Amino acid sequence: MAPVVSGAGDGVDETILTLRKVLTSESEPLARRFRALFSLKHLACLQPPTEKTLPAIQAIAAAFTSQSALLKHELAYCLGQTRNPDSVEYLQHVVKDTQEDAMCRHEAAEALGALGYEDSLEILKTLRDDEKELDVVRETCDIAVDRILWENSEERQAEKLKPSDFTSIDPAPPLPMASSQPSIRDLEKTLLDTKLPLFQRYRAMFALRDLASPPDLPTAVGAVEALAKGLKDPSALFRHEVAFVFGQLCHPASVPSLTETLSNQAEAGMVRHEAAEALGSLGDVEGVEETLKKFLNDPEQVVRDSIIVALDMAEHEKNGEVEYALLPGSAVPAA
Repeated sequence: MAPVVSGAGDGVDETILTLRKVLTSESEPLARRFRALFSLKHLACLQPPTEKTLPAIQAIAAAFTSQSALLKHELAYCLGQTRNPDSVEYLQHVVKDTQEDAMCRHEAAEALGALGYEDSLEILKTLRDDEKELDVVRETCDIAVDRILWENSEERQAEKLKPSDFTSIDPAPPLPMASSQPSIRDLEKTLLDTKLPLFQRYRAMFALRDLASPPDLPTAVGAVEALAKGLKDPSALFRHEVAFVFGQLCHPASVPSLTETLSNQAEAGMVRHEAAEALGSLGDVEGVEETLKKFLNDPEQVVRDSIIVALDMAEHEKNGEVEYALLPGSAVPAA
């Protein structure tokens, strides 16, 4: 039984009610719903929480009834970024629902890992160990379990992590700094070693990401090239995470490998969709918009939906808008 999603009634902030209405409406354009979602995410992630936090979380969760797998997977991601235990119940319901789209279940599992609460361990371990489960769900649960164990470990307290330019809560932390000059070659070796646990390989992935930001760092292009090799990994989950990282980095050196990934009709939808959105974040790079438009009528729904969102993101980048969000009652981005 689905958890009850309240918060649509009296006493709730008018802005949240308006954003919730846009987000949950199947008649609203998908790009507008995404902008509403990111406006709600901002409120849901406020630290310390305010009186708007819980209604924003409830508004995001209310959209899990949507027909769009792309939107629902993004809802799960946003809830995982809230650092708030009120998000847990909704995510646990999604990850356990075998009728739900695999991409959404994977994202819910990843979000539970990001939240880091030990009361999610039992569900995640059960799914991880269920041989009848889909690989993408099992692999994500494996990483999420390791992340929660790390989050609550003494090891975490002892690790010295490089300060990151990114505020996101990632599926794994970067590998700790072994020296003042981390070796891209060593990190690449860990990244591509399929015998290692996924959690450790993800840690190498996020360490490489941090060596590629800002984009003018002397290590940036080398780190991007190392990450791009991960797009040939046997795991679709792993490939999709590389594409996600490229979306965070917005480094022009990633455009060729992202274009190749999006163009590969044999590639998994969850990977191509992530490549499309990553290209959307690079919308001011010459040729990217034209590439995206080629896939507006792609046979795969999640790719078509991603292209719509990516083109909207590209427009946002070109216009120099500060925040990809929505002010209720207009299409004007929130500053």
